Amino acid sequence: MKKIIILLIYNLLITNVNAQSFIGAWERHHTSENGAELKSVVIFSDGFQVISTYDSKTGQFIYSNGGTWNLNGDTMTEKVEFDTNNSDRVGTEVTFKVQINDSIMAIVDSGMKFKRIDNGTPGKLEGPWLMSGRIRGGVKQLRDTSRPRKTMKILSGSRFQWIAYNTETKKFMGTGGGTYTTIDGEYVENIDFFSRDDSKVGLSLKFNYELLNNEWHHKGFSSKGDPIYEIWTQR
Repeated sequence: MKKIIILLIYNLLITNVNAQSFIGAWERHHTSENGAELKSVVIFSDGFQVISTYDSKTGQFIYSNGGTWNLNGDTMTEKVEFDTNNSDRVGTEVTFKVQINDSIMAIVDSGMKFKRIDNGTPGKLEGPWLMSGRIRGGVKQLRDTSRPRKTMKILSGSRFQWIAYNTETKKFMGTGGGTYTTIDGEYVENIDFFSRDDSKVGLSLKFNYELLNNEWHHKGFSSKGDPIYEIWTQR
Protein backbone atom coordinates (compact mmCIF):
# COMPACT_ATOMS: atom_id res chain seq x y z
CA MET A 1 0.00 0.00 0.00
CA LYS A 2 2.86 2.35 0.87
CA LYS A 3 4.48 1.78 -2.54
CA ILE A 4 1.18 2.56 -4.26
CA ILE A 5 0.80 5.85 -2.37
CA ILE A 6 4.39 6.85 -3.19
CA LEU A 7 3.81 6.01 -6.85
CA LEU A 8 0.61 8.06 -6.91
CA ILE A 9 2.37 11.07 -5.36
CA TYR A 10 5.22 10.75 -7.88
CA ASN A 11 2.77 10.54 -10.78
CA LEU A 12 0.96 13.64 -9.50
CA LEU A 13 4.25 15.55 -9.34
CA ILE A 14 5.20 14.48 -12.88
CA THR A 15 1.74 15.41 -14.19
CA ASN A 16 2.01 18.84 -12.54
CA VAL A 17 5.43 19.51 -14.12
CA ASN A 18 4.28 18.45 -17.57
CA ALA A 19 1.03 20.43 -17.29
CA GLN A 20 2.87 23.68 -16.60
CA SER A 21 4.69 25.65 -19.27
CA PHE A 22 8.25 26.87 -18.82
CA ILE A 23 7.83 29.27 -21.76
CA GLY A 24 8.40 32.87 -20.71
CA ALA A 25 10.77 34.68 -18.35
CA TRP A 26 11.72 33.94 -14.74
CA GLU A 27 13.79 35.89 -12.19
CA ARG A 28 15.72 35.23 -9.01
CA HIS A 29 17.17 37.78 -6.58
CA HIS A 30 20.19 36.67 -4.56
CA THR A 31 23.40 37.97 -2.97
CA SER A 32 27.01 37.39 -4.02
CA GLU A 33 29.77 36.30 -1.64
CA ASN A 34 30.87 39.93 -1.28
CA GLY A 35 27.35 41.17 -0.55
CA ALA A 36 26.36 42.51 -3.98
CA GLU A 37 22.67 42.28 -4.84
CA LEU A 38 22.32 40.14 -7.94
CA LYS A 39 19.50 39.32 -10.33
CA SER A 40 19.32 36.21 -12.51
CA VAL A 41 16.86 36.08 -15.40
CA VAL A 42 15.98 32.93 -17.33
CA ILE A 43 14.19 33.08 -20.70
CA PHE A 44 12.62 29.89 -22.02
CA SER A 45 11.42 29.73 -25.62
CA ASP A 46 10.38 26.66 -27.58
CA GLY A 47 13.52 24.49 -27.48
CA PHE A 48 16.00 27.20 -26.43
CA GLN A 49 16.88 28.92 -23.16
CA VAL A 50 19.30 31.40 -21.65
CA ILE A 51 20.15 32.50 -18.11
CA SER A 52 22.05 35.67 -17.20
CA THR A 53 23.15 37.14 -13.90
CA TYR A 54 23.96 40.81 -13.31
CA ASP A 55 24.20 43.35 -10.49
CA SER A 56 20.63 44.51 -9.87
CA LYS A 57 21.79 48.01 -8.86
CA THR A 58 24.56 48.80 -11.33
CA GLY A 59 23.71 46.45 -14.19
CA GLN A 60 27.26 45.06 -14.17
CA PHE A 61 27.26 41.82 -16.16
CA ILE A 62 28.30 38.72 -14.20
CA TYR A 63 27.50 35.53 -16.13
CA SER A 64 25.47 33.89 -18.90
CA ASN A 65 24.94 30.47 -20.39
CA GLY A 66 22.37 28.89 -22.67
CA GLY A 67 21.47 26.49 -25.41
CA THR A 68 18.77 23.92 -26.11
CA TRP A 69 16.48 22.26 -23.58
CA ASN A 70 13.95 19.45 -23.30
CA LEU A 71 11.83 18.03 -20.51
CA ASN A 72 11.22 14.37 -19.71
CA GLY A 73 8.91 14.04 -16.73
CA ASP A 74 10.47 16.22 -14.04
CA THR A 75 13.96 15.99 -15.57
CA MET A 76 15.29 18.82 -17.69
CA THR A 77 18.24 18.33 -20.03
CA GLU A 78 20.11 21.33 -21.41
CA LYS A 79 22.78 21.18 -24.11
CA VAL A 80 25.19 24.07 -23.64
CA GLU A 81 25.90 26.32 -26.65
CA PHE A 82 27.73 29.06 -24.74
CA ASP A 83 29.04 29.62 -21.22
CA THR A 84 30.83 32.82 -20.22
CA ASN A 85 32.62 31.21 -17.26
CA ASN A 86 33.64 27.87 -18.72
CA SER A 87 33.90 27.35 -22.48
CA ASP A 88 34.70 23.65 -21.90
CA ARG A 89 31.00 23.13 -21.10
CA VAL A 90 30.01 24.02 -24.68
CA GLY A 91 28.59 20.92 -26.36
CA THR A 92 27.98 19.08 -23.09
CA GLU A 93 24.61 18.16 -21.58
CA VAL A 94 23.44 19.09 -18.10
CA THR A 95 20.57 17.24 -16.45
CA PHE A 96 18.64 18.25 -13.33
CA LYS A 97 15.21 17.88 -11.77
CA VAL A 98 12.71 20.74 -11.69
CA GLN A 99 9.47 21.66 -9.97
CA ILE A 100 7.06 24.24 -11.36
CA ASN A 101 3.70 25.86 -10.70
CA ASP A 102 2.02 28.95 -12.15
CA SER A 103 4.39 31.37 -10.45
CA ILE A 104 7.47 29.49 -9.20
CA MET A 105 10.12 27.32 -10.86
CA ALA A 106 12.58 25.48 -8.61
CA ILE A 107 15.75 23.52 -9.34
CA VAL A 108 15.49 20.51 -7.02
CA ASP A 109 18.21 20.18 -4.35
CA SER A 110 19.86 23.47 -5.37
CA GLY A 111 17.97 25.98 -3.25
CA MET A 112 17.33 28.04 -6.40
CA LYS A 113 13.80 29.29 -6.98
CA PHE A 114 12.70 31.60 -9.79
CA LYS A 115 9.57 33.74 -9.88
CA ARG A 116 7.67 34.00 -13.15
CA ILE A 117 7.93 37.36 -14.93
CA ASP A 118 5.74 36.50 -17.92
CA ASN A 119 4.32 33.56 -19.87
CA GLY A 120 5.46 34.64 -23.33
CA THR A 121 3.12 37.62 -23.62
CA PRO A 122 2.37 40.48 -24.29
CA GLY A 123 5.28 41.19 -26.67
CA LYS A 124 4.79 40.10 -30.28
CA LEU A 125 8.31 38.73 -30.85
CA GLU A 126 8.45 35.84 -28.38
CA GLY A 127 10.85 33.09 -29.43
CA PRO A 128 14.45 32.43 -30.51
CA TRP A 129 15.77 34.43 -33.49
CA LEU A 130 19.00 34.27 -35.48
CA MET A 131 20.57 37.17 -37.35
CA SER A 132 20.08 36.17 -40.98
CA GLY A 133 20.93 39.32 -42.90
CA ARG A 134 21.24 43.08 -43.23
CA ILE A 135 20.16 45.67 -45.75
CA ARG A 136 22.89 48.17 -46.61
CA GLY A 137 22.51 50.78 -49.32
CA GLY A 138 19.30 49.08 -50.39
CA VAL A 139 21.12 45.77 -50.93
CA LYS A 140 20.07 42.68 -48.97
CA GLN A 141 23.07 40.79 -47.56
CA LEU A 142 22.20 37.30 -46.30
CA ARG A 143 23.95 35.28 -43.59
CA ASP A 144 24.01 31.49 -43.30
CA THR A 145 22.29 30.75 -39.97
CA SER A 146 23.50 27.13 -39.95
CA ARG A 147 27.14 28.08 -39.44
CA PRO A 148 28.65 27.84 -35.93
CA ARG A 149 29.15 31.62 -35.60
CA LYS A 150 25.77 32.87 -34.41
CA THR A 151 24.09 36.05 -33.25
CA MET A 152 20.91 35.04 -31.47
CA LYS A 153 18.12 36.88 -29.69
CA ILE A 154 15.75 35.14 -27.31
CA LEU A 155 12.60 36.97 -26.28
CA SER A 156 9.85 36.21 -23.81
CA GLY A 157 6.77 38.39 -23.62
CA SER A 158 8.66 41.20 -21.90
CA ARG A 159 12.37 40.28 -21.70
CA PHE A 160 15.03 40.05 -24.41
CA GLN A 161 18.65 38.95 -24.64
CA TRP A 162 21.06 38.86 -27.58
CA ILE A 163 24.14 36.65 -27.61
CA ALA A 164 27.06 36.41 -30.05
CA TYR A 165 29.01 33.15 -29.89
CA ASN A 166 30.61 30.32 -31.84
CA THR A 167 29.70 26.69 -31.08
CA GLU A 168 32.73 25.35 -32.96
CA THR A 169 35.49 27.45 -31.39
CA LYS A 170 33.46 27.80 -28.14
CA LYS A 171 34.23 31.52 -28.19
CA PHE A 172 31.81 33.96 -26.58
CA MET A 173 31.73 37.45 -28.13
CA GLY A 174 29.16 39.40 -26.12
CA THR A 175 25.64 39.74 -24.80
CA GLY A 176 23.10 42.24 -23.55
CA GLY A 177 19.54 42.22 -22.39
CA GLY A 178 16.67 43.77 -20.52
CA THR A 179 13.00 44.51 -21.13
CA TYR A 180 11.20 45.28 -24.38
CA THR A 181 7.85 46.36 -25.80
CA THR A 182 6.19 46.11 -29.21
CA ILE A 183 3.55 48.80 -29.69
CA ASP A 184 2.21 50.15 -33.00
CA GLY A 185 5.14 48.88 -35.06
CA GLU A 186 7.72 50.25 -32.62
CA TYR A 187 10.12 47.93 -30.84
CA VAL A 188 11.77 49.42 -27.73
CA GLU A 189 14.66 47.84 -25.83
CA ASN A 190 15.49 48.95 -22.29
CA ILE A 191 19.00 47.76 -21.47
CA ASP A 192 19.54 46.19 -18.03
CA PHE A 193 22.99 44.72 -18.73
CA PHE A 194 25.58 44.86 -21.50
CA SER A 195 28.71 42.70 -21.26
CA ARG A 196 30.88 44.92 -23.47
CA ASP A 197 30.08 48.31 -21.93
CA ASP A 198 28.35 48.97 -18.58
CA SER A 199 27.74 52.59 -19.63
CA LYS A 200 24.96 51.35 -21.97
CA VAL A 201 22.91 50.19 -18.98
CA GLY A 202 19.76 52.28 -18.65
CA LEU A 203 19.56 53.21 -22.34
CA SER A 204 16.27 52.85 -24.21
CA LEU A 205 16.62 52.14 -27.92
CA LYS A 206 13.70 52.57 -30.28
CA PHE A 207 13.35 50.73 -33.58
CA ASN A 208 10.76 50.22 -36.26
CA TYR A 209 9.89 46.56 -36.69
CA GLU A 210 7.87 44.52 -39.13
CA LEU A 211 7.21 40.82 -39.62
CA LEU A 212 7.53 39.95 -43.33
CA ASN A 213 7.42 36.35 -44.62
CA ASN A 214 8.41 35.00 -41.18
CA GLU A 215 11.32 37.46 -40.99
CA TRP A 216 11.72 40.17 -38.37
CA HIS A 217 12.84 43.40 -40.05
CA HIS A 218 14.52 45.65 -37.52
CA LYS A 219 15.37 49.28 -38.39
CA GLY A 220 16.81 52.07 -36.29
CA PHE A 221 20.08 53.03 -34.59
CA SER A 222 22.44 50.85 -32.57
CA SER A 223 23.67 51.61 -29.04
CA LYS A 224 26.64 53.35 -30.74
CA GLY A 225 24.30 55.54 -32.77
CA ASP A 226 24.96 53.80 -36.07
CA PRO A 227 22.01 53.25 -38.46
CA ILE A 228 21.04 49.58 -38.78
CA TYR A 229 18.62 47.49 -40.80
CA GLU A 230 18.78 43.91 -39.57
CA ILE A 231 16.85 40.83 -40.60
CA TRP A 232 16.19 38.07 -38.08
CA THR A 233 14.79 34.59 -38.76
CA GLN A 234 13.01 32.50 -36.15
CA ARG A 235 15.17 29.57 -35.08
